[in-house]
Amino acid sequence: MTTDRFIRIFAGFMVLLSLALGVPASPLFVSSNFLWFTAFVGANLMQSGFTCFCPLEMILRKVFRMPTAAEAAVAVRS
Repeated sequence: MTTDRFIRIFAGFMVLLSLALGVPASPLFVSSNFLWFTAFVGANLMQSGFTCFCPLEMILRKVFRMPTAAEAAVAVRS
């Protein structure tokens, strides 16, 4: 798995989780304040698209040594 795929999966999971915890109609509802986390994830994804800076990607590459999509493609060709 590459960092790109993991980030998309993780962001999607966090959005769905925060919606489940923040929407009053949800059976898992805790507080409407969880919707702020949904906004944070969306804003982080948007700024990452413009700046190519993503803290989660840095953690995945340094701590877990997960390759980016480009690094994985080069490794497959070799």
